[in-house]
Amino acid sequence: MFLFGKKANAAKQLDEKLERIQNNFENNYKDAAQLNLKEFAALLGTFLEEGKLSEKQKEYYERQLSELEERLRNFTHKDQKPTWVP
Repeated sequence: MFLFGKKANAAKQLDEKLERIQNNFENNYKDAAQLNLKEFAALLGTFLEEGKLSEKQKEYYERQLSELEERLRNFTHKDQKPTWVP
């Protein structure tokens, strides 16, 4: 897909944030994944307000946000069990 201008730049920035979240999640970097999720949500909100996303992009990134929020809901150190359980 070829995108040009502001919409391509916005999508690229959001995709980079999604990649960071995924990498941190896979490496069990809980605090970093949560931080990147907050950054992604803020960046998405900014781009939506500024109209930098097409309708199709808007739907895609909003769906990604809701899926990630659900997936990372209890992905924190405070929810980690203090002992190893077989």
